[in-house]
Amino acid sequence: MTSHPEQLIDAAALTADYRKVTLRIWFAFYLVVLLSAGAALAVLLPREPISLAGWSAFKDSVRQASPAVKLLVFGLYMTLSCTFLPLNTSWITAAVAMEQYAVTGELWTTVLAVSVVGATGSTIANLNDYHVFTLLLRHHRVARVRHWRTYRRAVGWFERAPFALTFIFNLLPIPVDVARMLAATHRYSRWPFAAANFLGRLIRYAVITYVTYRLADKGYIAVLVLLGLAFVMALGRLAVGIVRRTRKKTN
Repeated sequence: MTSHPEQLIDAAALTADYRKVTLRIWFAFYLVVLLSAGAALAVLLPREPISLAGWSAFKDSVRQASPAVKLLVFGLYMTLSCTFLPLNTSWITAAVAMEQYAVTGELWTTVLAVSVVGATGSTIANLNDYHVFTLLLRHHRVARVRHWRTYRRAVGWFERAPFALTFIFNLLPIPVDVARMLAATHRYSRWPFAAANFLGRLIRYAVITYVTYRLADKGYIAVLVLLGLAFVMALGRLAVGIVRRTRKKTN
């Protein structure tokens, strides 16, 4: 079955934007990051072996591990956590923030180290998602999503405040990051995308780390705080919308 010229032109037009994004350099960089972290752990772990002889021995060995080992494991985990490998990031953030297992043994340095390393790892993972989505969109059948009515509505919503929405989706523990997918589909610039990811995750992990360190193993409270913040922001957005509609009616 042969394709019509119009179909070929339409397919080329659909995927042209996504072919402008350089993918090989990014995937090479991502692979280097993973291999570097893995190599560093391969060097450090034999010097500080993690005991698997029972839960108590395991906890003791983790507690005694150096900050470098803890941060490398944490950062590598965050770098791997993405849409296609949806690892939970809240629990491990809380785990490295518990006072008895904390990276530095002091509150503010632990908050700084965990939030910066976690935000960096998550930003790299989210950028990898961006490039994987872009790779998929180079196929015209996938790129046809741009013609869907639902997509047009969503991208219209995203275009109003792409940085703010990307920031909010990274700040709050939302299971599905729609903003990340829309950023790739809409070809949102990667630098502001990365900045919004980093800032959102930095604040999220700082809150989780601080609350967990202060309240021992009650890291779930930090997640509840962030969800409460999401509820307040949603109410605020709703209130602003109602005020705007009321003004339009009165005018």
